[in-house]
Formats: sequence, C-alpha cells, structure tokens
Amino acid sequence: MTKALFFDIDGTLVSFRTHEIPASAVEALAAAKARGHRIFISTGRPQILINNLVALQERNLIDGYITMNGAYCFVGDEVIYKSAIPSDDVRTLTTYCADRKIPCIVVGEHTICACQPDERVQQIFHEYLKVTTPIPDTPLEKAIDGKEVFQLTPFIDETEEQEVAPHITHCEIGRWHPAFTDVTAKGNTKQRGIDEIIRHFGIRQEDTIAFGDGGNDIPMLRHAGIGIAMGNARDEVKAAAKYVTTSVDEDGIANAIKKWLMGND
Repeated sequence: MTKALFFDIDGTLVSFRTHEIPASAVEALAAAKARGHRIFISTGRPQILINNLVALQERNLIDGYITMNGAYCFVGDEVIYKSAIPSDDVRTLTTYCADRKIPCIVVGEHTICACQPDERVQQIFHEYLKVTTPIPDTPLEKAIDGKEVFQLTPFIDETEEQEVAPHITHCEIGRWHPAFTDVTAKGNTKQRGIDEIIRHFGIRQEDTIAFGDGGNDIPMLRHAGIGIAMGNARDEVKAAAKYVTTSVDEDGIANAIKKWLMGND
C-alpha cells in the first residue's frame, strides 16, 4: 500500500546545527521511494526560500510541495492549490507592524520582500536558517498595493501576536520560532496541504505519515494517519504526535521510517 510521507524542513529534515539533511535521512527516503511510497515537503518556507533540499532534489525523491504552511501547494510545474490573504487583513497586519517599526516579510506567489527590516532578519533568516535568497528592503505600499499576498511573517512576540490576532480574523497564525510567526489565510495550515496533496494523488488520509518539530507542524501531526515528532521538538509538538523519534541529528528520520514503514508494506 502506497504511503504518503510529509516532511517539515527546518529542524526535521534539515539540522539546525549542520544546515544539511543527514545522510541517514537521505538514504531512508530513497529506500522508501524505491518501495513505491511518495515523499512530500511540508514547510512554512515559500518556494523561493527552499535552498536546502538539493540532496533530495538531485535524486528526484520529492513528489510535491506544501509551502507557506499550506497556502501554496504544487506538484512539478502544476499549482494544485493556492489561497491569498484577504487584502483588508494584509493591510491591518502590515500597518500594525509599520506603526511599531516591526519587520514584516511579505510573500507573493513568486516574490519576497521585507518591510522595515532590522538586524533580526539578517541574523535569523540568513545566518541562522542559512537562507541564500536576497530579501529586499521594500516600502510597505510597494510591497502590498495591488498584490496578492500569500504569507506574512511579522517579527512579533507572543504578546504582540495576541494583541493583533483579534483584528485579522480571516487569518491563520502559525509560530515555529519565538521571534516571528507566519500568517496565512484562514483555513491554510499544513493539514490543508495534506488534504490537497492526497486529493491530487488519490491517497487515503489514513495512509499518510507526517514528520515535524515546530508549532506550525501540530495541525498536520494531528491530522495524519501517523504523526511523528522529532526528538528536538517542543513538548506541545510531541504531545500532538503519535510517536516521538530521536532528534534530527540522531538519525530521527531514518529511525522513524525503519519503525513505521520498512518491512510493513
């Protein structure tokens, strides 16, 4: 029976320590693919910022992508689902950030920019996450006026998030880092992404396995047939999973695939 495997990137497939996919994970995914299972990426990153999956891409191991926390899903060159944030909520959130000089990353279908960026954008995205794509400093009006916005990433803490959330009621908020949160249109989570992918491929929901470590992974870990949290995940993420594997740096992906997939086809 074909299984659909969904993988978060940062902290799940890719180590925060080495910024690479462990060799054991690459080989485990290759073995799963050889058995006829399908492999999907499920990330908060937009496609333009996915620069750390070459080890899988060069072996053609990836069957499709859930990006922007479910707001934009594609298979090859085919976009199978996309959903932009309502313009009123875009305006409300970006104005909140502008008034307080809070950095906010604005993501379109094929574009990305930062409004009023400070040193945190450089430190977190380029130094910590090793993003190589430039994120240009762009005035607010130019970033959003007349544009479809699929994801906003304001650098707000949890208190600020609680303050602004009641004013962006048509949005989902998914946090996986203490310094910022990702905002998409209501209903767009990694759970929605799974549903769009399996509908496209004709795979049953009970034949899905999801792997994650961050707060934005909780919806898909609860929704998948089997939700697997990494050993490096926070406690609330582990609580949402059926199984907790070892950390990304301790062969967590390979260990979980061996336990739940290999030999159980």
